Amino acid sequence: MESPLRLIALNPVDRLARTVEALLVVASAPLSLDELADATEDHPERIETAICLLRERHAEGRSGIVLEEVAGGFAFRASRDAADACARLFERPVERGLSQAALETLAIVAYLGPCSRPDVARIRGVAADSAVASLVERGLISEAGREPGQGGAVRYRTTPLFERVFGLESLAALPRLDDLGEDAAELRERLLEVAEARAS
Repeated sequence: MESPLRLIALNPVDRLARTVEALLVVASAPLSLDELADATEDHPERIETAICLLRERHAEGRSGIVLEEVAGGFAFRASRDAADACARLFERPVERGLSQAALETLAIVAYLGPCSRPDVARIRGVAADSAVASLVERGLISEAGREPGQGGAVRYRTTPLFERVFGLESLAALPRLDDLGEDAAELRERLLEVAEARAS
């Protein structure tokens, strides 16, 4: 009689799940269902089944790594129990705290992007060069073309890393401006003014 472990190893879905698991481990960014289907040369429906299996295996509290849907795809992250140890091992710039200026700039780019440094400066009321440079260095925003006309300013948008770091499936998952709270009241008002001006 076949052992239970041997039967699991022979299960085609389990084999596919192990392949998907390996792809997610070696990938440097979240992978979408289509990307996983292309890499495995398998059907997206079967990939979804494999993802469900991996979600069970790598659930918070059951594993040191957790499978999450983020930035339009799937990726592993450290579990909450292991997060502090991982942070001590890898002191990456993106994991250090962001300044208030960087957070405000990031919020503006996330809600109104692509937008330029002059746009950010108009909304914040101060120069944005340092904050923008810091966010680009951390990989949270990137260039997204230029404004129309000769010598147009560089425009910026958020990156998939931004979505991953902040646990967003997409930018559509950002909180509504009205829900930002009293601490962000002034910034919220400026963002709403600019958004309304763009819409008119």
